[in-house]
Amino acid sequence: MLAMACGFALSAVVFFWQLGWRPDIREARGTLPFLFKFVVTAALLIPAAVLVARLARPDAARGFAVWALLIAPLLVVVGSSADLVASPSNVWATKLIGKNAAACVTLILLLSIAPLVVLLFALSEGAPAEPSLTGAVAGIVSGAIAASLYAVHYTDDSPLFVATWYSIAIGIMALAGWGLGKRLLRW
Repeated sequence: MLAMACGFALSAVVFFWQLGWRPDIREARGTLPFLFKFVVTAALLIPAAVLVARLARPDAARGFAVWALLIAPLLVVVGSSADLVASPSNVWATKLIGKNAAACVTLILLLSIAPLVVLLFALSEGAPAEPSLTGAVAGIVSGAIAASLYAVHYTDDSPLFVATWYSIAIGIMALAGWGLGKRLLRW
């Protein structure tokens, strides 16, 4: 847990040094689409953090955290479906692509690096029985941390945007964590 906090702190320092709050944060903070981004990232981060802490031990019991990881994708499906139903079809592509798709993926990946490095270092001090899975979940934690930070700055609030670009970036981090975990977390 300390490693996750340190990883978050490092990413937050970089985030606020380079990007900071979005210009319309006062207006946005009370809107459902803006809040939805944080509900989704928290719904992914919390069970992934619990799971990665458990997986650090060789006798890890995955427990409910594995199933709780499904909450975020379900929320994304529900939110995206509601967005599609509430919007005319001629704006779907705009909501999907937004204004910052490339920046979204790039910045989430960059902001994920510090948490992943710190987590992998901490996990290497443990004895994970499943190094690849542990690394993948560490990648999910790192991606969720970075996505939460990214959500504070950029104005693309559509659930369709979140479903697509946040998922791609977090998925890439899960793959990176899987590969790194396979090599670095063996014992």
